[in-house]
Amino acid sequence: IAVALLNARMSLKSLNRWSVPLGLPLVSLMLSKLSLVIPLSTIQAVRFQLLHTPPNKIHFAGDLKYAVGDVEVREKELNTIKDLQRQFNDRPIWMAASVHRGEEEVILRVHGELIKAYPSLLLILVPRHPQDIKNVSLALKKHKVNFVLRSTMELVSINTRVYVVDTLGELRMLYRVTPIAVVGGSFLPSLSGHNFSEAAAAGCAVLTGPHVGHFYHMLVEMWQINPLAVKQLTGEAELLEVLKELLGDSKALEARQGAAKDAFSIMSHGVVNRVWNLVSRFAIDSQQKRGIVD
Repeated sequence: IAVALLNARMSLKSLNRWSVPLGLPLVSLMLSKLSLVIPLSTIQAVRFQLLHTPPNKIHFAGDLKYAVGDVEVREKELNTIKDLQRQFNDRPIWMAASVHRGEEEVILRVHGELIKAYPSLLLILVPRHPQDIKNVSLALKKHKVNFVLRSTMELVSINTRVYVVDTLGELRMLYRVTPIAVVGGSFLPSLSGHNFSEAAAAGCAVLTGPHVGHFYHMLVEMWQINPLAVKQLTGEAELLEVLKELLGDSKALEARQGAAKDAFSIMSHGVVNRVWNLVSRFAIDSQQKRGIVD
């Protein structure tokens, strides 16, 4: 049976663990049995080679994280988007997505400062884990913020300051109703970022925090296409500063939106086909070696 390792990644910690005398022979034997390895980056390719992966089995095709599917929404989602846009009533909006426990305090402090300059500003807050909704609700009450939970279907009023998304599977659709997306899981040292390709695909101005883990390679790839594609922030203070700039400067906002969408388009182009072609080719080669096909 031909076995392929797709979107292959080897952390530095794992590399060091497997490089010890007792581990290297075992992992080398295991990796030698693979028919194909498609690494995330050249750095990852080098790490696999250091563990004695045969170089002829390593091939590049792109990052499957860019293969988020068609960014066009279905009719039902389109109706939801239109309904939300009516409720939001052309108010200035920003979204904090995939927010982890503890990050809601950062986001709410920043939002509180922004409201002083933009009184009608609405925040769409999307916790990463449903079990964190209780903590988010408590934080909102502590800050005395008027909020609405999406699951209650309560309408957003002019007094609503935060729209909390406590439902699942709607993030990609929600990116279509905000011009600015802050991707969470990146503002606390214990975290390691999240995939921001969906936000870029939707044409959002994409911001992320300093702690992005292995998503750093995605940052670099998008920066190489356009430095404006994603803004990596140093922390809370810069988040506030950049949001003020984007909310107050439509040209700066549009430049980041366009850069993100263009970078995603370039990075995602043909990645699924390239991966599939490699997998198909190596599967056929494997079968030919075993005499299954001519």
